[in-house]
Amino acid sequence: MRDLQKNVLFRGAAIAVLLAGCFSMPALSIAADGLSGDQEVPAVSTKAMGKSSIKIASDKSVTGGVTYEGMNATAAHIHQGAAGANGPVIVPLNKTSDNAFSAPAGAKLSDAQYEAYKAGDLYVNVHSAAHPGGEIRMQLKP
Repeated sequence: MRDLQKNVLFRGAAIAVLLAGCFSMPALSIAADGLSGDQEVPAVSTKAMGKSSIKIASDKSVTGGVTYEGMNATAAHIHQGAAGANGPVIVPLNKTSDNAFSAPAGAKLSDAQYEAYKAGDLYVNVHSAAHPGGEIRMQLKP
């Protein structure tokens, strides 16, 4: 019985420590977590939204992609540009389903593009016929 009490106390303490750590974490906002029209430049009023799974490794390889809903996408790209600014396409993404685009196999950033990524100066956006300059966007952060 004594071992059971110790086990229960230990597990309770472990749960309390985990919960305390979770409550001290900063809250995530939609802007930091997904693609939205308000991040476009200029901002776009849209119900469309998306999520990014794009990963950039230390060898500068680009993998993953974006999924979206609420729009008819025509293209998606990774661009070089700071938040609040537009920039050139550096990685065109391939459409892989009705609501997803993925990085092409073997995609890699140049040294300068990788430095821009580390500075927070790359973004991904999804374009539509209604918004050819981009309907939803998010900055890529290391």
